[in-house]
Formats: sequence, structure tokens, C-alpha cells
Amino acid sequence: MALRAAPGRGRWLARALAAPGAARVPPPPAAAVASALPLAGRRPLRPAARFASTAGQGPEAEGPQRRVVVVRITSPFAWLRTRFYYLLIRLYFDQEFSIEEFTRGAKQAFSVVSKLLSQRKLDLLDELVSAEVLQVLKEKISLLPDNHRDALAADIDAIMYTTEGDVRIYYDDDGRKFVSILMRFWYLNGANLPDEVPGETKVFQIVFGDESTKEKRHLLTANYEFQREFTEGAKPDWTITRIEHPRLLE
Repeated sequence: MALRAAPGRGRWLARALAAPGAARVPPPPAAAVASALPLAGRRPLRPAARFASTAGQGPEAEGPQRRVVVVRITSPFAWLRTRFYYLLIRLYFDQEFSIEEFTRGAKQAFSVVSKLLSQRKLDLLDELVSAEVLQVLKEKISLLPDNHRDALAADIDAIMYTTEGDVRIYYDDDGRKFVSILMRFWYLNGANLPDEVPGETKVFQIVFGDESTKEKRHLLTANYEFQREFTEGAKPDWTITRIEHPRLLE
């Protein structure tokens, strides 16, 4: 991606990932990307469990209502380790770094990129995904069946849970400084997949009105890694350097 600090979608996503309050910045005029980036509200972003109503709302809603509940228990050691790395980032790289703001921007970037992958609009990913990853994606996407490609897309309101995975701070052979953060997403998708996809997918029968009308939703996972160079003079660009949709994009 190079989420570049320049006009266009790359700059908007970079600011959403890096700057406090940046999720309120208006999206760029590029309609294909702007339409996929609804603005996130100010609400807690990392609950222990995330609830999403799957039935109708308001006085006209009838029939049984169900909720999708995603609960993930995080290792205390892993939690402390990531907090230590965030402290190092603020001390030595970016004093204004906020994991809450970063998570907000990462969710928006994930939603945009996953939809563009699903629509096979890979030319719009040049400023969002590293060249190496993009080349691999072009080969894989062309071989995907339609239902798997549909399952890649994640509406931002369908993202049930988001958490950080691995956090790395490292230097290359030339002394350049990098930070990478792996984000994990759980999202609902209504693609026509088998009832049981081995390994990663669960299926929810969501009932609207009565038992004669049902909609299946799959709870899917995705892993996206964001990388930024913090060498003095480097542009403040977050780049997606890893994309995984287990059992869908392999």
C-alpha cells in the first residue's frame, strides 16, 4: 500500500492509522474507495466480547431474536508483551502513537482492502499493499471460485471482533527502523459457502420473522499485517505486508 502522506486514498488511510482523531477526516474524492470507508464513531474498540444483533429492530420487528457473540480469551503474557512494545513505540518512535486509533484505522483499511479483493479491483491496491504481496494476490485471486471470492469482503459493521497479534520492532542491515503490527479480524459474511469449512469457519442460522425465512452467516477470520518505517526522514506510511484469509485465500 504505501499508505502515503499524499493526496488520495493512501493518505487518508495513513492518517486514520497514525493520527489521533483521524477517523473523523473526510474521505478522499476517489468514489470507489470512499464509498467503502464509513466513518467510525467514538466507542470502545476492544471489548472482551462483541455483540451484534442479527434480528430486526424497532416496533415492527417480530419473531425470535438472536445475537452473535464472539468471545476470545487473551493470554496475560501476550497482553503484557504487546503493551510493552506499544510503550517502546511511544518512547522511541512516535510519542502520539495510540493503539486505539491504530485499531480504528486498521479496521477501515481491512474493510476497504477485503472488498477490493472480492471485487477483483487489484489495480486500486497499488497504494495500499506492498508490491510483493500484491503480486501473490493477483495470482491467487484469479484462481478463486466465486463463492470464496465473495467471502473475502468484510463490511465494517460486520466486523465482530478485532485484536492485535504479533508486534515487532526491528532494524534491517542498513540500519533502517521498522514497526509491524499483525491485526486479526473476525467478521460475518453471507457468501454461499459449505455449512462446514474445515478449520476456521462456523455457520450461524439467523432467523428473521419465522422459521420459513433464514439467512446463513459465516464467521470468518482474516490476518492483516501493517508495517511502517520509522527511520529519520522516512514518510509516515503504513503498508499492508501480509494478507491471510484462512481456508479462502491460500
